Amino acid sequence: MNKSMLYKILGPLLFLSTLFLSPPDEMTESGFRLLGVILWMAVWWISEVVPISVTALLPIILFPSTNVLNIQETGSNYGHKYIFLFIGGFILANAIQKWNLHKRIALNIILRLGGSNDNIILGFMLATGFLSMWISNTATSIMILPVGLAIISQLKDDPNTKENENEIFGKSLMIAIAYSASIGGMATLIGTPPNMVLAGVVEESYGIKLNMFDWMKFGVPLSSFLLIICWIYLRKVAFKFKNEEFSAGRDEILRQIKKLGKFSNEEIKVLIIFSLTAISWILRGYLEDYIIPVLESITYISFDWMNNIDDTIIAIFFAVILFIIPTKNHKTEKTLLVWNDTIKLPWGILILFGGGMAIASAFGKSGLALWIADLLQNLDGISLFLIILIIVTSVNLLTEVTSNMATTAMLLPVLVTIALAIEVHPYFLLISATLAASCAFMLPISTPPNAVVFGSGLLKIEDMFKKGVWMNIISIITITLVVYYTLPYVFEMTAKLIPTS
Repeated sequence: MNKSMLYKILGPLLFLSTLFLSPPDEMTESGFRLLGVILWMAVWWISEVVPISVTALLPIILFPSTNVLNIQETGSNYGHKYIFLFIGGFILANAIQKWNLHKRIALNIILRLGGSNDNIILGFMLATGFLSMWISNTATSIMILPVGLAIISQLKDDPNTKENENEIFGKSLMIAIAYSASIGGMATLIGTPPNMVLAGVVEESYGIKLNMFDWMKFGVPLSSFLLIICWIYLRKVAFKFKNEEFSAGRDEILRQIKKLGKFSNEEIKVLIIFSLTAISWILRGYLEDYIIPVLESITYISFDWMNNIDDTIIAIFFAVILFIIPTKNHKTEKTLLVWNDTIKLPWGILILFGGGMAIASAFGKSGLALWIADLLQNLDGISLFLIILIIVTSVNLLTEVTSNMATTAMLLPVLVTIALAIEVHPYFLLISATLAASCAFMLPISTPPNAVVFGSGLLKIEDMFKKGVWMNIISIITITLVVYYTLPYVFEMTAKLIPTS
């Protein structure tokens, strides 16, 4: 029997064992069944013998049939409002890609930073990091890769460079693109799937809505700091150049910008919509405390209805606008987006998110959360700093070989329970795990951006492992310190949160 078939059978066997065995003391029967479902999903998610999005559909079959949740409760998680926030973000990203706005933004950022090796790499990292705040990390790395390869090809043609430096520059640029795509996604809720899982688990468990601005207050500074640290590490430690100037690089960037031509009518419209979406997400954090009171004091009209506006409504509103606004002098496309463009949406990620939300919901309602809480009372004596360090390190290493979204979907509901057991604010544990899930840098399979740049043929597994292991250590230390020392100053954490279900 090959390994693939073994894992395919092992998952269901672990689940079936919970049907024929009695649950441990004080664990409910539905909680025991849920544990069996999680074990099945964990085996398939880790081994990926079945597509991870297909595995995420198992709760729809298994929860109702084992009385963990009924079909209504289970299915509602796959239509969670955060899934529609994701859909809105993906549609906006589709428009940016369709009209080549992403390439213009990236090339201009790179151009403004000059033509030295250091600045070229910094430019690529800033452009990649910025785009991955709004567009999936995978899509961002795929977009930036051809630009990077064009720059590398110019370096090879430059008579002022040595052959080994061409190779070193190519490797450093590929790794820089992969790392910055992962780091940039940490800055916003829609930047990477684990952040969306976090927002969903926090609302499901505590009834608290994490909005885009709340997260960006914390995510943007952390992402920016980690990006700069990563650049310094890549340029001063991981790779070193004798020849710092790179004249041909600037020429190639100018050539590509010239090839794009002037801003098209469609690019301008998409840029305006993108800007309005980002501004609306930021301003929404000020609605209740500042904007609504000012409007009411000026107009003497009630604006309470504006309190119902959330990030999902904003995302879907501007997504719909993209299907309404017409193009100019375009023969085949009547509007900025047409329905066929939605075929490119990553529906698998949306299903995966729904599966994670179903697990989070079942944890509370099945009683499994309380059982784990009682079991973990003995962790109470360990210092919070050490607990955060253990969580960050464990998740970081685990996501080297597993999907970061699947990992957070499995772990976050458990961490909700652990936080209750050891009586610490859950944000310390949940945010630590979420951030660590985006920081797997060692292997080509760790993240889609790693796989994309590895596919360029310029890197070996040895290159990624040797450079990535130190970047992993840097990210573990950075996240642990930032979460422990700054989290209480960014989020309101004045009271301990008790799960609502």
